[in-house]
Amino acid sequence: MKRTLIAAALLAATTGTAAVAAPEKYVLDPGHSNVIFNFDHLGFSEIYGMFSGFDGEIMFDQENPAASSVTVAFPVKTMLTGWEKRFEHFMSADFFDATDDEMVTFASTGIEVTGETTAKITGDLTLNGVTKSVVLDAKLNAATDEHPLNKKPWAGFSATTTLTRTDYNLGQFVPFVPDEIPVQISIEAGKAE
Repeated sequence: MKRTLIAAALLAATTGTAAVAAPEKYVLDPGHSNVIFNFDHLGFSEIYGMFSGFDGEIMFDQENPAASSVTVAFPVKTMLTGWEKRFEHFMSADFFDATDDEMVTFASTGIEVTGETTAKITGDLTLNGVTKSVVLDAKLNAATDEHPLNKKPWAGFSATTTLTRTDYNLGQFVPFVPDEIPVQISIEAGKAE
């Protein structure tokens, strides 16, 4: 009887190990992924900007989210401001002084699960030639084995963080324009084929 129980336990352990899924590659959907930032302009108005249409991938482990990872990259010059002169000012020496191929990148270095659908994602953000560690408060919005339109496995996430402009040598007009900039992220990703 004892041998039977030990054999059953070993079989269960082996089966359980074999059933553990590795992270699966998901590719960001550029048409439904955005990074939005905003700032108070001298107390008179709230100004918004956005990055969209970018590339990235998530190694997504639904069973063990802490084993997941994310990488994203996009050119600084894909910034949308809603007004050409504001875009030109952001690209000037006052701020980014960006070349055509200058990139913003993020690569996760760790994920701490904080709830059923929430986590803190720590990663290295490179912006304006400076790399700093940032923490994203992230949420899994939805994950499905079949997107209603394209019939592929799909996931959607949102996250927030606050960036300090002076950390990235973008501190022009501080303190009249705040140093801390709230950032909102919303992305969709489909399982890679």
